[in-house]
Amino acid sequence: MKNYTLISPCFFGMEKMLAREIKDLGFEIIKTEDGRITYKTEEDGIAKANMWLRCAERVNLKVAEFEAKSFDELFEGTKRIDWSKYIPYGAQFPVAKASSIKSKLYSTPDIQAIVKKAIVESLKKSYLETGLIKEDKEKYPIYVFIHKDKVTLSIDTTGDALHKRGYREKANKAPIRETLAAGIMYLNPWKPGRTLVDPMCGSGTLLIEAAMMGINMAPGLNREFISEKWRTMDKKIWWNVRKDAYDKIDEDVKFKIYGYDIDEEAIEIAKENAEIAGVDEYIEFNVANALDFKSEEEYGFIVTNPPYGERLEDKESVQSLYKHLGYTFRELKNWSYYLITSYEDFENEFGKEADKRRKLYNGMLKTNLYQYIGPRPPKKS
Repeated sequence: MKNYTLISPCFFGMEKMLAREIKDLGFEIIKTEDGRITYKTEEDGIAKANMWLRCAERVNLKVAEFEAKSFDELFEGTKRIDWSKYIPYGAQFPVAKASSIKSKLYSTPDIQAIVKKAIVESLKKSYLETGLIKEDKEKYPIYVFIHKDKVTLSIDTTGDALHKRGYREKANKAPIRETLAAGIMYLNPWKPGRTLVDPMCGSGTLLIEAAMMGINMAPGLNREFISEKWRTMDKKIWWNVRKDAYDKIDEDVKFKIYGYDIDEEAIEIAKENAEIAGVDEYIEFNVANALDFKSEEEYGFIVTNPPYGERLEDKESVQSLYKHLGYTFRELKNWSYYLITSYEDFENEFGKEADKRRKLYNGMLKTNLYQYIGPRPPKKS
């Protein structure tokens, strides 16, 4: 059985949730850094990680790590690797991304060009080629990450980033990324059978992620991955992992969660997205104003991604919205509510200090998840 070292990047603030997912899959964590986790798996780990990780942005296969303070050192260190172990003859190997932090080498286009040239030289030697090396078959995209002069080279096994679950064909103006939505759901104790509401649901991402978790549906079930086409991976592995994911869906669980939005078009998009995701029977979407929300339920959860007021002209309307949301939510005496926003003065406008705050990044945007935690409902006798 082959062993692999994998690297999964994630949004800043998501490391703890991603680490829990990786451990739950039975993988061994080697290193946790800001925005990335390195871990060991067996041969089927590439498929399992891509299929099941909700909070990761992608799954990269680690190839090598070495120090380079000059382009010569970068070239020689890359060339020394036997790339034919990873890249079969005729495969494409674009250097898809390079990033450099606190390092002497900082020009990413030059880093990409040097790494590409070095891999070509290594493969020409392995495949006894003298002219141009063929690149007309499946892709093995190369990622270069340099931090404090330490170079990490890896191969992307995912393709389109993992937040692209395959269900969000349409979105509203300010959608929350699926991986972040999953992380937010991990940060609250909702489970099927308890009331969950998103009163500003937009295109439905938070609720769709919650429903997928509720029925134990793998986030990668409705999409394909670049490494499925690799000659270096046994096709049976992918088939088995996908079949296992289908088998693990809990078809016996019954629950209903609720999404509302003032925008009729957003609700139609949310319904369509939930249907594509295969969780439409678990979510009820309706047009309604969040400020009018009431419930006869004594306990419940509100999880929502309200407007942030990033543009100056929106600031006043967002301040008013947060103030009135505070009035509305505080009427729900025993409820818990979780709101994510980049608006720094949120608690002051909302009229209540959060029980917990969690710094999270929505793309490059720094946000806080404000957590207002209500009492637990009494246990049913």
